[in-house]
Amino acid sequence: MRKTKLSGDLPLPIGRRPYIVNTGEWRSQRPQVQPQLCKKCASCYIHCPTQCIGEKITHFEADLAYCKGCGICSYECPAFAIVMIDEKEEEVHGQQA
Repeated sequence: MRKTKLSGDLPLPIGRRPYIVNTGEWRSQRPQVQPQLCKKCASCYIHCPTQCIGEKITHFEADLAYCKGCGICSYECPAFAIVMIDEKEEEVHGQQA
């Protein structure tokens, strides 16, 4: 490990590659988009704190692997095209409860 002037004799850990976390495993609710109501205004995209919302041909949609289920997209949607639904235990962990 490298040493710096700031750390004195203490070694600094240096990351060799980025660590990607699928934050979607933490949520208790998930956004469900109703494509027929979406006006493609991008309000959900702009306000999403994790930037997990992507554009489709007819609507915007969250990448559920990274969505934390905060509901900001649903709150900010002026067309009410996004509703938050409860996650089920088997959907979150990929197995039967």
